[in-house]
Amino acid sequence: MRKQLFTLLLAGMPLGTAPLYGQTVDLHTHIILPEYLEVLKAHGAELEESFPLPAWDAARHIDFMDRAGIRTAVLTMPAPQPYYGDTDESARCIRRVNEASAELKQRYPGRFRFCAALPLPDVEAAIREAVYALDTLGADGVKLATNSRGQYVGDEALDPLMEVLNERHAVVILHPHRPMPCPKEIIATTPLAMYEYPAESTRTVVNMLARNVLVRYPNMKVVVPHCGSFLPLALPRMKSILPAMVSQGCMQPIDWKANLSRLYFDLAGNSTAEVLHALLTITTPDHILYGSDYPYLPDAVLQANLERLKQTLAADGELAGYADRILGRNAEQLFVRSAACGCTPTE
Repeated sequence: MRKQLFTLLLAGMPLGTAPLYGQTVDLHTHIILPEYLEVLKAHGAELEESFPLPAWDAARHIDFMDRAGIRTAVLTMPAPQPYYGDTDESARCIRRVNEASAELKQRYPGRFRFCAALPLPDVEAAIREAVYALDTLGADGVKLATNSRGQYVGDEALDPLMEVLNERHAVVILHPHRPMPCPKEIIATTPLAMYEYPAESTRTVVNMLARNVLVRYPNMKVVVPHCGSFLPLALPRMKSILPAMVSQGCMQPIDWKANLSRLYFDLAGNSTAEVLHALLTITTPDHILYGSDYPYLPDAVLQANLERLKQTLAADGELAGYADRILGRNAEQLFVRSAACGCTPTE
């Protein structure tokens, strides 16, 4: 390792570009702090998402990354949203998560990025945190729950927040949370991660499309989790039904091309060849990004999933040429912020 570093220094290569850990960028990982867990415990919400949250710490995360050949991981706060009627409590908890994420980004240069959590459903508090996180902490974007206590992304109430994110050319990572309302009997039989999470992600993107959110706020880049969820199936039906809905005054026209051009898709989950080709019916290879969902599955499973994805890409005539982009370069380009945005740089 020392010989490799010495050679790179002699060659004039910046250490930040040295391929010491592999070139894969993991767009879908979570930071789970004790302070966050304490808020959930205080409200009896440890199992609010129908399954226990896994343990996490930075050292174990980096160890996994090193073994899997992952150079950089993007941290986000998991579900549930820590809001139980007290905005101040929620804002304090989320501020701690964001500041801890910023500290990790500084402590381990090049290994961690983060997309800041926001204390929704309080829109004014969320705007304050977004400005602080993006402009002061150096957040690489924001993470939005598909819904925050029933307030869904795409709702008109969130338009002031969308304006702030649009001004800052923000990357927005969506993540499914428990739907509101949600019959307890359904998730007692099938935990949220099995079905409701993909449905939640799909529902939220449909909500955004129906209001042309991505056209009205064109500087945002929105990442849809879990291989696009059900969108490859939902969008053809939406397109076929929309003219009738518009003619009846139930919906407005949707600019499909412009909206979809601003969506990106992470591959957390079971990204088989069939899933990848379904995803290509609604996007292009330069908008597909690797994600692991660390630490929600055992390290060995996640590492095997990544190796299987690499093999799938290498064996696919259509996708083989895009493997390095999907595994890393697309994510790097996603976080390049326009010089014209007038924001504080993230690097």
